[in-house]
Amino acid sequence: MMKILLDTHILLWFCNGDERLPVETRELIADEKNEIYYSILSVFEVEIKHAAHPDRISMSGEQLLKHCQMLEFVKLPLEIPHILAMKKLVRKENTPPHRDPFDRLMISQAIVESMIFITHDARIAEYICPLIYKI
Repeated sequence: MMKILLDTHILLWFCNGDERLPVETRELIADEKNEIYYSILSVFEVEIKHAAHPDRISMSGEQLLKHCQMLEFVKLPLEIPHILAMKKLVRKENTPPHRDPFDRLMISQAIVESMIFITHDARIAEYICPLIYKI
């Protein structure tokens, strides 16, 4: 059994049946042996981006939350240790700064909670962390 935290775009792709999500990743998420988590930050991020650009993010935070509940994904709240762990994040040498606070907080959540963090974001893969799984 693995504890897996899904990055926001992976969560959206899975909920929408998006073909950009590889079959192996879809099967990993659908495998009942694994515990699948979504960060409350993903709901926040989607709500903000949907309000600003409903043409690009068709799902609201509320709709995402309902999908996650229906799929029986586990909600991961944001806790103080997650926030404080951000200072320990290390990036590969000669990589540009990564300013996305949602990403940095979710990586920290995964580290603190010993979860695999699935992403498609190359900027996230620049962190030195064995728990990051880039598809």
